[in-house]
Amino acid sequence: MPKFVIERNIPGASNLSRNELRDIAAKSNAVVAGLGVPYNWETSFVAGDKIYCIHEAPDAETIYRHAREGGFPADAVTEISAEIGPATAG
Repeated sequence: MPKFVIERNIPGASNLSRNELRDIAAKSNAVVAGLGVPYNWETSFVAGDKIYCIHEAPDAETIYRHAREGGFPADAVTEISAEIGPATAG
């Protein structure tokens, strides 16, 4: 299944409380459960005024659907073409 990076512009994202982040995660999980298609939220990173998410979905439109139904921004959705890391060098 394709993997995507999602950039969400959320002013003050890095100031969200643990409870606010928990509520966002719970809403995301509920939307994923109701999509009716394979979908996997791997992880998200909160940095400054953005949240960067890694999701697996059949296509970008499904990512945008998740965002619409959850009330989340999805300012950029980019399919990941390759993954590299320290082990790639050796």
